[in-house]
Amino acid sequence: MTESVDKPRARSGRMFPEKTITPEELARQEALDEIFDQRCQAIFERLRPELIDKYYGWYIGIEPDSGEYFLDEDSIEAHKKVLTKYPNKDNFVFCLNETGASGRI
Repeated sequence: MTESVDKPRARSGRMFPEKTITPEELARQEALDEIFDQRCQAIFERLRPELIDKYYGWYIGIEPDSGEYFLDEDSIEAHKKVLTKYPNKDNFVFCLNETGASGRI
């Protein structure tokens, strides 16, 4: 009978340590993300009352710099519509419902 031999385990750690982000840079990026989210949320809150009755359950892709939005029944298609017109800009996709959320937790 053969006995199993314990193999040394590989040590876990960062695959690319040169890409480690400093805590200050991480905090800066999180602050910028929060500002972006708030800008998109403000546009969504402004548009929701006029669109929710006709397009309930649809998705709205918002590009906050221009304030332009795109509607579609599919979230991926709404996202693609924004990217078609603004390929190098960040955007946000909401669901047209009471909360703007598009899933369950």
